[in-house]
Amino acid sequence: MLLALSHWLALSVRGFHVFEYLTLRALLATLTSLGLSLWIGPTMIRRLTAYKIGQAIRDDGPKTHLVKSGTPTMGGALILVAIAVTTLLWADLNNRYVWLVLVTLLGYGAIGWVDDYRKVVHRNPKGLSARAKYFWQSLIAVVVAGLLLSMATSAAETQLIVPFFKSVSLPLGGAGFVILTYFVMVGTSNAVNLTDGLDGLAIMPTVLISAALAIFAYVAGNKVFAGYLGFPSIPGAGELVVFCAAMSGAGLGFLWFNAYPAEVFMGDVGALALGGALGLVAVIVRQEIVLFVMGGVFVLETLSVVLQVASFKLTGNRLFRMAPIHHHFELKGWKETQVVVRFWIITMVLVLAGLSTLKLR
Repeated sequence: MLLALSHWLALSVRGFHVFEYLTLRALLATLTSLGLSLWIGPTMIRRLTAYKIGQAIRDDGPKTHLVKSGTPTMGGALILVAIAVTTLLWADLNNRYVWLVLVTLLGYGAIGWVDDYRKVVHRNPKGLSARAKYFWQSLIAVVVAGLLLSMATSAAETQLIVPFFKSVSLPLGGAGFVILTYFVMVGTSNAVNLTDGLDGLAIMPTVLISAALAIFAYVAGNKVFAGYLGFPSIPGAGELVVFCAAMSGAGLGFLWFNAYPAEVFMGDVGALALGGALGLVAVIVRQEIVLFVMGGVFVLETLSVVLQVASFKLTGNRLFRMAPIHHHFELKGWKETQVVVRFWIITMVLVLAGLSTLKLR
């Protein structure tokens, strides 16, 4: 929106051409989404509190969590509003990838919103049934994968890139690409949701990973940089830098209210949406394996749940004191803030490892 306005103004005042620079718009998107989050946050928290949209706390978990009962949830809507408004303001709205990630973000957010609403307003502990939730997540992922496949202009846009190797990529074919996209989007969406169990635990890794994906998007969208670094050139992917920047800014703004002790929780409306969007961006810029590395905390949380369920069903014993694994460490005596900050540190290291694949090839 503002990009189109700057183009028009530049016809009279050349200085407005500066807004065509992607890096400047990314910086402004970060600041805009951060400012929107900080501005809207207090009002949204008051409204959620007034409507008594509070989080129910499991009584079989750490006893320190019982004081959190009633804390407003569904705060992820704040993040989605900030990202959507900022992207519409600063991104090139003629770019198909921008609309694809926005629709995915809001689509997964709608699934989470229905789930949260049923849990906290209708007092239905099951919320949206698991079958319905996976159906809608899967439907969005398959449709998006099909659209991406139809938009591909070269074989490189549907190949699986193997990091640390300049010329190693695996052809997937149409069906393989759709299947991979499905698992990345749905898997990341649910992994972020499982991680969102402590104050600030899920949002900071999301901020770090989205910032790293912005760099990958910039490289993929720049033919010169992509050629120099041995990455596939994906025309139009660079505009996702604005979206990723908006996600990072909105996440930092939300962290202001979600830091321990949290004034508001993200809820499924935020976690499912952010995870799905991260997965889609990684697919577009062909960095699915790198996302797996950078999102190691999300992977660990998911595996802990899978292994816990499998172990209990097969042997009757639990591998962890409680799953997801962040609760296991709490029950072992770690303070909540210790778990959160240590998981943040792990994510920082993993993100740096992912970024190293830009050059170590």
